[in-house]
Amino acid sequence: MGCLMTKDKSIFIKNIYYMLSYAFQILKQSNYDEVASEKFDKAQDLFAAILSKGIAQQLKQGLFREYVTKNETLPVMRGKLDMPNTIRNQIQRKQKLACEFDELSEDNLFNQILKATIHFLIIDDGVDSKRKSTLKKLLVFFDGIQQLEPSEIQWSRLHYQRNNKNYELLMNICYFVLDGMLQTTEKGEYKMTAFSDDHMARLYEKFILEYYHQHHTYFSEVKAGQVKWNLVGDNSESMMRFLPVMQTDIMLRLNERILIIDAKYYGRTLQTRFDKYSLHSGNIYQIFTYVKNQDKDNTGNVAGLLLYAKTDEEITPDCTLNMGGNQIGAKTLDLNKEFSLIAAQLDKIADDFFQPQLPKASYRENEMAQIIVLGQQY
Repeated sequence: MGCLMTKDKSIFIKNIYYMLSYAFQILKQSNYDEVASEKFDKAQDLFAAILSKGIAQQLKQGLFREYVTKNETLPVMRGKLDMPNTIRNQIQRKQKLACEFDELSEDNLFNQILKATIHFLIIDDGVDSKRKSTLKKLLVFFDGIQQLEPSEIQWSRLHYQRNNKNYELLMNICYFVLDGMLQTTEKGEYKMTAFSDDHMARLYEKFILEYYHQHHTYFSEVKAGQVKWNLVGDNSESMMRFLPVMQTDIMLRLNERILIIDAKYYGRTLQTRFDKYSLHSGNIYQIFTYVKNQDKDNTGNVAGLLLYAKTDEEITPDCTLNMGGNQIGAKTLDLNKEFSLIAAQLDKIADDFFQPQLPKASYRENEMAQIIVLGQQY
C-alpha cells in the first residue's frame, strides 16, 4: 500500500481518500466507486483519478460558464463604448467601435485552474500512464480555455454558488496539487514534491469534524464553534474588540458535557530543551484558554484535547491531566494504519469522555454498524 510522506510522518494514500470523502460528500457518489476500490502509490495519482472522474462527470453537465469582461473592436455597438480606443480607431481611419461587454464564457478561472492541473499531472512521473491517457482525452475539451501559470492563480477569487457547487471538490484537489505539491526548480521548471503539512493540516481538521458529525449522531452538537471570552467588569464589552477570536477546530457536546478538540498536524509533535521533551507551550495555553472560558461556571464539564497526527518520533504524547478542575489531554492519531483502526481511535476519544452519558448499547451498536458498512464500501 502506498504511503504519502509529509516531512516526519507517512500516511497511507488510501487514507487520504477516506479523509477527502468525509470532507467532500460528493466522493461517496456512485461515479467515484472505481476510485475507492483502486490502490495508489503516489498522492498525485490519487488526485489524477479523482479529477478524471469528476471532470468527466462535469463535462456531461457542461463546463461552468460565467460572465467575463471582454474588449473587442466591432462594426456595431455592444455593451459599453471604450471611447479612447474608439477615437484611436477613427484617427487610424478604422470604421469600427471599441467595445467593452460581458459574455458568458467557459474561459474563466475555474476551468483555467482545471486545465493547468491536468497539464501538470500529465507530465508528472508519479501518475499512472492509463490515467495520463484519460486526462489527455479530457484536455481536448479545454482547447478554448487559457493556459494559466500556477503562480498567477488567485485562489481567494473562487466563490461557490448553486450552479458551480460541484466544482468545490475539483478546485480543492487542484489546490492540493498546484499549491501543495508543485514546486519550482532552480531552472524555473515545475516538479511534484511531498504534500505540504499546511494543506494536510486543513484536511486533517475537516476530516475529524466530519467523522464525528456523521458517525456520532447522538451528540447534541458537533461543530467548529467559537468560544466567548468570559470577561467581567464595566468595560468588558469595549475590551472585547482587542481580544483575538477563539475559534475551535472541533467542539462535541452531549447534554452538559463538552469536549473541545484542537487538531494539530506538525512535523514534530514535541519540543526539546536540555534533553527534555515537552508539549509546545503555545498549544497548552491555547486549549486551556478555550476550556476555561467555555466553562465559565467552573463546573468541570468542559474538557480539552490536543489531537496530534502521529509522527515518526519515538516519544508521542498520550496523557490526560486535571488543570484547575478541567481535563486537559494530549493524544496522537496514527494515520498510517488501516482506516478501521483510525475510526476506532476517534471513537475511543469520544467514549472515554462521554461514557457516563452515552446512549444505550443498542443505539451505539447501530452507530458501529454504520461504520462497518462504510469500511466495506471502500
